[in-house]
Amino acid sequence: MGTFVPNTKAQQQEMLKEIGFEKLDDLFAHIPDAVKFKEELDLPSGMSEMEAGKQIRKIAAKNRIYETVFRGAGAYRHYIPAIVGSVLSNETLQTAYTPYQAEISQGVLQSIFEYQTMICDLTGMDVSNASVYDGGTAAGEAVAMCRGRKSNKALVSACIQPSVMKVIETYCFGNEMELAVIPEKDGKTDVEALKELMTDDTSCVLIQHPNYYGSLEDAEEIGKIAHSVKNCRFIMSVNPITLGTMKTPREYGADFAVGEGQPLGLPLAFGGPYLGFMASIDSVKRSLPGRIVGQTVDHNGKTGYVLTLQAREQHIRREKASSNICSNQALCALAVGVYLSAMGSEGLKNVATQCYSKAHYMAAELSRAGFEIENEEFFHEFVTCSEKKAADVIKALDDDGILGGLPLDDNRILWCCTEMNSKADIDKAVAVVKEVK
Repeated sequence: MGTFVPNTKAQQQEMLKEIGFEKLDDLFAHIPDAVKFKEELDLPSGMSEMEAGKQIRKIAAKNRIYETVFRGAGAYRHYIPAIVGSVLSNETLQTAYTPYQAEISQGVLQSIFEYQTMICDLTGMDVSNASVYDGGTAAGEAVAMCRGRKSNKALVSACIQPSVMKVIETYCFGNEMELAVIPEKDGKTDVEALKELMTDDTSCVLIQHPNYYGSLEDAEEIGKIAHSVKNCRFIMSVNPITLGTMKTPREYGADFAVGEGQPLGLPLAFGGPYLGFMASIDSVKRSLPGRIVGQTVDHNGKTGYVLTLQAREQHIRREKASSNICSNQALCALAVGVYLSAMGSEGLKNVATQCYSKAHYMAAELSRAGFEIENEEFFHEFVTCSEKKAADVIKALDDDGILGGLPLDDNRILWCCTEMNSKADIDKAVAVVKEVK
């Protein structure tokens, strides 16, 4: 980032004089005295750069950084090629803002266009927006998009990530939509219960695939059930890494593909910033929230990029808006674009294959150690059940410098493997949990 140089007292006084004020207090004269804070702020005195750096390092040292991680549940530790950080560290890219003026924003617009294109290739969909805030927001926005005059009920699987469910609940409350939860059966969406919940006013069916417990859903069958009702849309929330080897949402018959883009080149970063991707079939593209970048040609026939389908209800007919999202995660989207460009289809396939094979190897080893594997089919997350207390297992791993899976209850743990976990890491973790009494 560029060096920040504050203005001096003399410069402040000169600016005040230019706009007709004698002192700084005059600038805020319209604010009532009763709400002004007139005492000195209780802040430490200024520090030198060296002192500040030392203090920050001292604070950072309190963080526990694990070399080995077996936890996912919505945020995943993947390898990030060095080129991602190298491109993102470019000062002109870090400070770029909303590309309203296309003629001076071609670089940012092109990066978003490339991101959109890659998301469409990845999901099999026709059109993608420029991203939204995170995976939960993407799911909530997709549900809101499906609301119709006569279809006001959303059916959402109980097997989605709990935090995403909370976001969807908030969206449905704000949009006055009815939300019905499709029950869980053996760690998957209950297909028979879904059939009973389907009514003529059902606007959409949303599932997560693989779901929160790592299990692969009967996505194709669920899609057919969703489309049995006129104008009902099928929404799939997916982990983008799985698309390196698995069928795309479009191949499953989905109308919308949404999800969390964090696995595609973004670090865990204590929970953010992340990115929500949204893609859809062509017939519903005008309902996508936020902005979409399009490719065109100028009067000389040269390729150019512009904001397309952006100046809509959010700006000009706000009382009719179906969404209040007018922005996107441009820097995170750039990271995703660089990651996918660097990895390519073969690289992504390799990552997905490693995630799958290592998770299945670990599940087999834990099974031999006396843990019951609850999943019939899974990608890189799975649930174990054991007589051993989950808290004791996690503590034993923690004592050995390993972040174990996520405890679901007293005896069940949600484990995750990625390409970052070596066979030696897995063998060591299994050896540790074997010793837990």
